[in-house]
Amino acid sequence: MTWEGFRFHLEAVDEETGARAGVIETPRGRVHTPVFMPVGTQATVKTLTPDDLRTLGAEIILGNTYHLYLRPGHKLVNRLGGLHDFMSWDRLILTDSGGFQVFSLSDLNRIADDGVRFQSHLDGSRHLLTPELATEVQIDLGSDIVMAFDQCTTYPVEPADAAAAVKRTNGWADRCLERWREESTDAMTGRALFGIVQGSTYPDLRRQSAEALIERDFPGYAIGGLAVGEPKAEMFDTLEFTAARLPLEKPRYLMGVGFPDDIVESVSRGVDMFDCVMPTRNARNGTVFTWDGKLVVKNRPYAEDERPIDDSCSCQTCRQFSRAYLRHLFQAGEILGPRLATLHSLTFYVEMMRRMRKSILDGEFREWRDAFLDRFRHGNAA
Repeated sequence: MTWEGFRFHLEAVDEETGARAGVIETPRGRVHTPVFMPVGTQATVKTLTPDDLRTLGAEIILGNTYHLYLRPGHKLVNRLGGLHDFMSWDRLILTDSGGFQVFSLSDLNRIADDGVRFQSHLDGSRHLLTPELATEVQIDLGSDIVMAFDQCTTYPVEPADAAAAVKRTNGWADRCLERWREESTDAMTGRALFGIVQGSTYPDLRRQSAEALIERDFPGYAIGGLAVGEPKAEMFDTLEFTAARLPLEKPRYLMGVGFPDDIVESVSRGVDMFDCVMPTRNARNGTVFTWDGKLVVKNRPYAEDERPIDDSCSCQTCRQFSRAYLRHLFQAGEILGPRLATLHSLTFYVEMMRRMRKSILDGEFREWRDAFLDRFRHGNAA
C-alpha cells in the first residue's frame, strides 16, 4: 500500500560506518534524524511542559498505547481532539503498540494467537489487547507514527519460543495492516504504521522476521526485542546484522535503547530513531548526563559545589542553578529538583543528536564518534 504524505529523505550515509542522516517529512512537520524521542508515557514527559520540549528542540515524542488505553481511554482522547490537542503538542507523536508493556507485566498476562489477555495494573480489570485494537487505539489517539503489535521475548529464550514469537508477530503485522486499511481516511494522510522486527539474538530468525516485514512494504521498521538483558556485545551484533537487512530508503527505529554511548554505537550501525525512559527516569532520581559522563548530583560531594551541572550546556538549569542548589532540592524532596535535572538531561540528548547528525552531514562522523565515546566513557563529570 502507499503511504501518502509520509516521506523519509536520506541526506547522507557515512561510508565507513553506515551512520545515516535523514529527514522524516509529514504534513504535521519534520523530524531530523538521527533523533532521540523523549518518552511521554501518559501524555506527558514527566516534569516538563510542551513549551519546555519545544524550547530544548524536541521534534517528536513518544506516547504509550497500553497506559493511555487504560487511562484516560483512547475514545475520550479522541473526543477531545486527539493526543496532540489533549496535551497541547503540535509536533510529531509516535506511539508504541503496548506489546512491550504486556511483556514486562508477564505475571499479569497470557499470550495467544488472538492477542494478549491481561489484568490492568491499575484496578485488576481484565482486557484483551489484539492487533486490531492496538491499531485502533493508536489511530484514535491521532499518532503520527503507529507501531504494529508485536510479541517481545525475554533473554535468554529458547530458539523454538523465539521462532514462535516471530511467527506470531508477523501474523499480527498482517492484522494491523488490514485494520489500518479498514480505518483509513483522508484525515490519516501523512501518518504511518511501522513493522517491528523480532527474533531475539538468533540471526536466522532476525533475517526471517525482517524479510517477512519487508514484503509487506511498511514505511518504516523498528528493531524490537533488544536491551532486554542480553550482553552488550550480543545486542550490537544482532543490531548490526538486522539493520543491514532493512531497506536503505526507510527509517530504522531501535526501541528502548537509551544510554548515550549505546545510542552513538547504534547510529554507527545504521539506526535513525531512538527512545528510552532512562534519561528522564534517572534525572528524577538525581542522575544526569554530561559530555564527560554521568553525574549523581544528589550526592554529598556537591553540597557546596557552585558550578552548574555542565559548563558547556545552555539549558536553563545550567544557566541559572548550581550543583549545590540541585542537591539541596533533591535532599529536601522538592519537585523542582527532578524538573531541573530532566530539563538538563533531555537538552543534552537533543544536542548530542544534533552534533552527531552534523558530523554525518559533514563527513566527519567517525572522528566525532571516537572523540565523544572517549570523553563520555573516560571523562570526569565530577
